[in-house]
Amino acid sequence: MTTEPSGSVLVLTNAHDVTADVVLRILTDRRVPVVRLDPGTDLHAGASLSAAYREGEQRGTLRTPSRELDLTEVRSVWTRRPSPFDGPPEQGGQDRRFAASQSRWGVGGILATLAGAHYVNHPWDNRAAESKPAQLAAAQRSGLSVPSTLITSDLEQARAFASEQTGGVVYKPLWNTPYTIDGRPQQVWVRQVLPHEITATVALCPHLFQARVAKAFDVRVTAVGDRLFAVRIASPHLDWRQRQSLMKCTPIAVPDQVGRAVSAYLGIFRLAFGAFDFAVTPAGDWYFLECNPNGQWAWQPEPVTDSIARAIADRLQKGPEA
Repeated sequence: MTTEPSGSVLVLTNAHDVTADVVLRILTDRRVPVVRLDPGTDLHAGASLSAAYREGEQRGTLRTPSRELDLTEVRSVWTRRPSPFDGPPEQGGQDRRFAASQSRWGVGGILATLAGAHYVNHPWDNRAAESKPAQLAAAQRSGLSVPSTLITSDLEQARAFASEQTGGVVYKPLWNTPYTIDGRPQQVWVRQVLPHEITATVALCPHLFQARVAKAFDVRVTAVGDRLFAVRIASPHLDWRQRQSLMKCTPIAVPDQVGRAVSAYLGIFRLAFGAFDFAVTPAGDWYFLECNPNGQWAWQPEPVTDSIARAIADRLQKGPEA
């Protein structure tokens, strides 16, 4: 007979995260205690966090306007989409920057070192797994097929690489950096580029160029531990994220070899969750494109979304036993 783990589930996310709400409803129905916190904003709006380190002991307390949480009793931490540590809004200049950095390292450090808690995912592991070069290296080590890729700021190398790829090349940013034009947010989508379109401005920063996969369709594989949930994506766009209203998703089985490689990939980064994107050729070859360690998943068909939500809830409920 197994004993139900005790303690609360701590969910770190912003107030507008509707994806988190899907899982929280399941945990509430199961009568699992949950505390939701957006540390970047809530700690400037009535919440407080303290940690004490004494010989042989580490304790901490989180207080919100509605409850008090003993941090030694946290069974799981779900790092979803917390707001950045921007500092107190009433401060400005270097005072706000100082407070923001102290919060990032102080509050962030406390919440990342809760002894005995199970993390989905640990924030430091998330950060390591967000690096595109690290993703490509891990995918190769795991046995996944990776399209030929070049990361460079050298114009000649970039043009030579683009000319060598018979199926063409695509450009994708190494990081989703916020960018606005006339105050309007802009998004850099994956797009095909021709050699002559690569100009001397490539020297301003590293660029990622990748051989274009002659794909029949895309696949999103959402991994929650050893449980895989995959959908085939049909879209008129090279980057299906560009207009999700035009894509069609249907469940698809994951080949055993790909499933084993996905498990190995998660192990390299110590992830409990990962959202993998693949391009599949007409011959049935699966090419790894990227893995978002904290990717969105509630846009998938309702049965798939519900299964993913329950798998995440299971891990959070089990805590260290997951």
